[in-house]
Amino acid sequence: MRGAIIYAPGDVRVEEREDPKISEPTDAVIRLAATCVCGSDLWAWRGIDPVTEPHPIGHEYVGVVEEVGSAVRDIKPGQFVVGSFFASDNTCEICLAGYQSRCVHAELVGANGAQAQYLRVPLADGTLVATSGQPDADLVPSLLAASDVLGTGWFGAVAADVRPGKTVAVVGDGAVGLLAVLAARQFGAARIIAMSRHEPRQELALEFGATDIVTERGDQAVARVKEMTGGYGAHSVIEAVGTQESMMQAIRSTRAGGHVGYLGVAHGVQLPGEELFYAEVHLLGGPAPVRRFLPELIRLIEDRVIDPGKVFDLTLPLDQAAEGYRAMDERRAIKTLLRP
Repeated sequence: MRGAIIYAPGDVRVEEREDPKISEPTDAVIRLAATCVCGSDLWAWRGIDPVTEPHPIGHEYVGVVEEVGSAVRDIKPGQFVVGSFFASDNTCEICLAGYQSRCVHAELVGANGAQAQYLRVPLADGTLVATSGQPDADLVPSLLAASDVLGTGWFGAVAADVRPGKTVAVVGDGAVGLLAVLAARQFGAARIIAMSRHEPRQELALEFGATDIVTERGDQAVARVKEMTGGYGAHSVIEAVGTQESMMQAIRSTRAGGHVGYLGVAHGVQLPGEELFYAEVHLLGGPAPVRRFLPELIRLIEDRVIDPGKVFDLTLPLDQAAEGYRAMDERRAIKTLLRP
């Protein structure tokens, strides 16, 4: 099969790779209908995450089940499925509490490289969710979004305790931040402040439900949010970047007693203990338990209640994956969809 391999920062190649096979009785192999480049993939592309040796890349996927292992009971060949970037058994105590990304048997699906034509998915029964049938072609991008960025944005709204009638601020205008805006609207927030300095992303944020745009960053952005909320700050703030500045901007934009849901993969983030102590805000975040939300998200997509696939503003064949990385790195694209 053809699959993407990252060799070094700025060096992604699509090459012939060995076809995936069932290696454990709980595995499934799926033929991918679509995959994509994630913002978190850019950490390696930019050299911030070290690339010590060439390895497959990609962790977002939808497709048709080709084969299942002997212990797989619920997932069947021929089904169209959506899966999370973390494989989980969905039966351990942590999974049953709703945190499948920290399953005691969790595996990173990305280790197998989802930017490819086929993918081996471990723990198939606990990881994959079948759609109600073969989806219409126009729904595939939205179902792909559910496998990570939509599920992650949704978790941000849950972690930030977004409630009807409240004010939400979203730090970050990548695909996760934009879909956190969509989630906040679905959760009934009355005011949604999207922090963005890029016009195409501002337009999509407004389409997804943002009521206000803040173009400032850092302490200036905090001051704007405070000004817009009578000096209090937002009830809920969703952080979707993963830097020191974005994390502190999120905490400082939150009112006392409010909630911060942090989603960005942290790089160099250090929280000042005394400031955090006196901020008196709730913090919850980490790798999103996407599997927890997949059944509901798939239903909302199939019923055409939400259209998260709009975050894909560039579609390329798999063999042009490197251009998809470049476009996102240079902010020429919000998110690149790859067609195997």
